Amino acid sequence: MEIPSNNTALTSLLSKLLQDYMTQTHSPAPSPIAKTNDHLEVVYVLLLLGFFGFFTFGILLSYIRSKKLEHSHDPYNMYIDTDIWHKKDKENIQAKMRESYKLCYVFENQLAVEQPNKQIPEAMLS
Repeated sequence: MEIPSNNTALTSLLSKLLQDYMTQTHSPAPSPIAKTNDHLEVVYVLLLLGFFGFFTFGILLSYIRSKKLEHSHDPYNMYIDTDIWHKKDKENIQAKMRESYKLCYVFENQLAVEQPNKQIPEAMLS
């Protein structure tokens, strides 16, 4: 049983699309674009740019102000600026080194000490 194809409908559809395309490309004047006098788009864009600039300027000012406050007379920053902490660190390291030397012991193993007069026994291979 053979199914009849619908070539006539497809051919007529394609020819209609081709004719529509050809009439659009050969038309002398393009379709007119309706000009609107609505300036709300410009106001919207300017409003968005204004908000963005305001927030950017605010962040910039707060960053600059926070950097100036870092160099104030804060006790932490005054401690960092002085050389006292270098000396205290050096003293702490030296104290820990002395303490670790006191905790170290050296044991001498009399059997492991070199004895040049004695010969090391060698294993006999059989």
